[in-house]
Amino acid sequence: MTQAILFLVAALIIVPIALRLGLGSVLGYLLAGVVIGPVGLALVNDPAAILRVSELGVVLMLFVIGLELEPRRLWAMRGAVFGGGALEMLVCTALLLPLGLLLGWSWQASLVASLAMALSSTAIVVGLLQERNLMGTPMGQKAFAMLLFEDIAAIPLLALAAVLGTAAVAAAPGAHAADDPFTSPWAQIGAVLAVIVVGRYVAYPVMRIIARQPARELFTAVALLLVLGVAALMHRVGLSMGLGAFLAGVLLASSEYRHALESDILPFKGLLLGLFFIAVGMSMQLGLLVSDPLHVLLGLLLVVGLKLGGMWLVGRWVGLRGSPRSLFAVLLSQVGEFAFVVLAAGKLSGVLPAGDADLLTLISALSMATTPLLLMAFDRFARSEGSHRAADTVEEPEAPVMLAGFGRYGQIVARTLLSAGIKPTVIDHNADTVDMARRFGYKVYFGDATQPDLLHAAGVGKARAIVIAIDDPAQCNRLVQALKHSHPNLSIVARARDAVHAMELQEAQVHHVQRELLESSLKSARATLELLGFDRSHARQLADDFRRHSEHFLTTQGSQRNNEDDFVQRAREAREQFEQQMLQDLQRQTRRSTDAGWTPGG
Repeated sequence: MTQAILFLVAALIIVPIALRLGLGSVLGYLLAGVVIGPVGLALVNDPAAILRVSELGVVLMLFVIGLELEPRRLWAMRGAVFGGGALEMLVCTALLLPLGLLLGWSWQASLVASLAMALSSTAIVVGLLQERNLMGTPMGQKAFAMLLFEDIAAIPLLALAAVLGTAAVAAAPGAHAADDPFTSPWAQIGAVLAVIVVGRYVAYPVMRIIARQPARELFTAVALLLVLGVAALMHRVGLSMGLGAFLAGVLLASSEYRHALESDILPFKGLLLGLFFIAVGMSMQLGLLVSDPLHVLLGLLLVVGLKLGGMWLVGRWVGLRGSPRSLFAVLLSQVGEFAFVVLAAGKLSGVLPAGDADLLTLISALSMATTPLLLMAFDRFARSEGSHRAADTVEEPEAPVMLAGFGRYGQIVARTLLSAGIKPTVIDHNADTVDMARRFGYKVYFGDATQPDLLHAAGVGKARAIVIAIDDPAQCNRLVQALKHSHPNLSIVARARDAVHAMELQEAQVHHVQRELLESSLKSARATLELLGFDRSHARQLADDFRRHSEHFLTTQGSQRNNEDDFVQRAREAREQFEQQMLQDLQRQTRRSTDAGWTPGG
C-alpha cells in the first residue's frame, strides 16, 4: 500500500512538470522512477518485482493496438504502413547495426539492439502531431503509418529476442533445452489456434450475454479476463504474452464491442503502463553517467544523429520535401518506449549482456529528452528561414478579391470563389503551406499580408473585397486596422476565432464577420435534434433562434467584454434567459401539436 501511494504521488508531482516543460508523459514517468528508485531517494529498493507486475501494462497496450488494427483498415493503409514502415526500420537498423559490431558485440546482440533502437515513440510523436494539428497533413499521415508498422513490428521483435537468446544459450557449452511438453512447437501452434477459436467463436457470444446484464462492471471483468487469460496461456507455452494480447485485439477489432472494450481497458492500460515506465526509470543505471559518461553521451549522440539522418533520407523517399521533411526527421529521431520492452526481453533471454542492455536503456530514455530540444531548435530555424525568404512577386495584381491565409478555412473560400469563376489573389506567410498548395496546382504567393508594401504590390487598391482567413486573432486585427486606415472603402470579410474576437471585429466595423465554427456547430446540432425525433423545420427554427440570440448578444454586449466579471455575469444571464425562452416556446408548440393530434417524432 505504501509503495502504491509513493508511485501515485511521484507521478502526480513529476509528470505534470514534465508535460509543462514539453518533455512528454513517458519521460515524466521515467523521471519519477529515477527519483524514488535506488539511484534517487531509495524509497523503493526492488524495481525488478515492480517491473514484473507492471509488464501487464505493456500487455494491455498491445491489446489496444490490436483493437485499432481492423483488418480492412490495415489493408487500406498497407502501402504507407508496410512500405514506408519497413523502409524506415530497414534504413535505421542498417545505420545502427555497425555500431554494435564495432564494439565487439555478437551479430545477435547487434541485431536485437539496432532493431530496438530503430523504434520511435508512438506516445511522443502522436502527442506532438496532435498538439500541432499535423495529423491530417501528408507528413503526419506518413509518420503515423510508420509508427503503426513499428507497433506491429514490436511483436515479432520480442519473439526474435527470445529466439536469438535461446539459440545463444543452446550453443553454449553444456547447455541443453528443457524437456517441457508445454513449450513444444506443437503446443505453441495449438495455443495460437485456441486463441483464434476463442476470440472468434466464444468471446463474441459471451460478451453479447454480459452486455445485456445491468451490472456494467461485469463487462469490464470479461475484458480483463480475456486479455489476461490469453496472455497467461501464451506465457505458459513459452510465447510472448504481448503476442497473445495483440492477436486477441486483432480478432475483436471488427466486433461491435470494440469501443466498449477499449474504453474499459484504457484506464488499466494507462495506469499499468505508467507504472511500467516508473519501474524502468527505477531500473536505469544512472551511475553510468558518472562511471562511464563518454560511452553514454557518445552513444546518445550517435543514436539520435544516425536516426535523424536515416529519417531524413526516408522522408525524401516517401515524398516529403523541404521543411516537412526536416520536421519528420526530428519527430521520429528518438528511441521509442517499446525499445525498453525489447531490450528487457533481450536482457532476460541472454542475447544482450546486462551491462550493454542497461547502457542502451539509459540512452533510449535520454533520447526522449532530446526531441523537445531538437523541436525547439527546428522551430527557431524554420522561423529564421521563413523570415529570410523574400516575398513573392504577384504576377496578376488586379484580382477582384484578395485572400489572406490559405489554411483549411481559406482553402474552402478559395475553391468556392474559383468555382464561381472568380480568381482571387491568395497570400500566405507559411512557406510549407505555400509550397504544398503549389504542388496541388493552386497559385499561392508567399508573404506577410499585414505588410502595407506587399498589399500594395498585390493590388489591394484595385480589389473590391478582401477575405481575412488568418488563424491568429492578433494578426487579423492588425490587418483590419491597417486596411481601415489605408483603404476605408474596401469591403472586408473576416474570420473570427471565437465570440470575443468577433466582438473586436464588429467594433472595428468589419463588413462581415464569421465565426469559424458557428455554422458547422449549428448544423451538427440540427442533425442531432432530427435524429432525436424533432421535425426538420422545428430543428432549423431552434438553430436560427440560437444564431439570432448569439448575434444579438455580440452586438449589445461587445462593449462590456473588457470587464471580465461583468461580461461573464451578463453572458450567464443571457444564456439562462435564452434557454428559458426556448423551453417555453417548445412547451407551447408541443401543446399546439397535441391539440392537432400530432407530436414531434410521432
